[in-house]
Amino acid sequence: MITTTLASRLSRWIFRPVAVTAMCLSLSATALAQQPATGGGQTQTTAKTSGGENDSKYETLKVRKEGAVLFAEIAAPPMNLLGPELVRDLVSLIQRAEADDAIQVLVFKSADPAYFISHVDVTKIKEYREEAAKLAGQPSIALLFRRLSTSRLVTIAQIEGRVRGAGSEFVLACDMRFAARESAIFGQPELAFGTIPGGGAVQHLTRLMGRARALEVLLSADDYDAELAERYGWINRALPAKTLDGFVKSLAHRIAGFPGAGHVAAKERVNAIALAPTEDFRRDSDLFGEEVRNPEGQKRIQSAINRGFQTREGEMNLGRLLGDLNDR
Repeated sequence: MITTTLASRLSRWIFRPVAVTAMCLSLSATALAQQPATGGGQTQTTAKTSGGENDSKYETLKVRKEGAVLFAEIAAPPMNLLGPELVRDLVSLIQRAEADDAIQVLVFKSADPAYFISHVDVTKIKEYREEAAKLAGQPSIALLFRRLSTSRLVTIAQIEGRVRGAGSEFVLACDMRFAARESAIFGQPELAFGTIPGGGAVQHLTRLMGRARALEVLLSADDYDAELAERYGWINRALPAKTLDGFVKSLAHRIAGFPGAGHVAAKERVNAIALAPTEDFRRDSDLFGEEVRNPEGQKRIQSAINRGFQTREGEMNLGRLLGDLNDR
């Protein structure tokens, strides 16, 4: 059960005016966290740059370089919440990778087989927004994600475990998504609380799936396995877990072997057709900020907390938990 003090703090963060809440990306930015991600107990990993610079230490990423491919493994216990430490590391990683002409492809995966990125850490909204501004230019995770889409780097998400809310919006911002057939679970649960996703899901899913399937995903607020996600266009392919790593590694190195100028040109032309304008991302964030303060939504959030929402165990089957809210 969440403490009264924490509930009071989070109420001020979550239901503040639109100028603050509009930039919170997902349903997770409307929920109350019982177990926020912290950097204290996390493994620091060193990644060397090719230019002979000092080593860069990451609290929430394990980074290794193989030729022109950089692999970043997300390790932010207890459930890979997107908090300020992870945002800070992502900003640093992207900046350093873009500055290194030898790096062409960036691959993201998770050290936690049950969670890729669960959603944002709502106990640290101000802090992670400030970290996002260092790359996006504005305190917005939505614009940070869009910045990833427009990067010269080719980005690939290798997904195992649950990826919902802002986590889903993060992988949607990547250029390609490949998932483990046995374990990957996708979801945009925001509508269970009466609000829309604020970090790009509406824009990406509608373009990828078409109108009807995007509405199914958004309005149902349910979990979708990897096979259905593949069929709907949420991901490129669902692959057996035992072959996923080898497939992604092979593809990443193949792409990295081609001229980088071609990557940039291809992304620019595809983005001109398929990537929503910045204003549309801002509009979704504004709508989220307006809707999240609805009293009915607040009641449903508290009801979800009482049932285990934002705990590692409770979110193992989040779709069922949110469906049970209708029985309260």
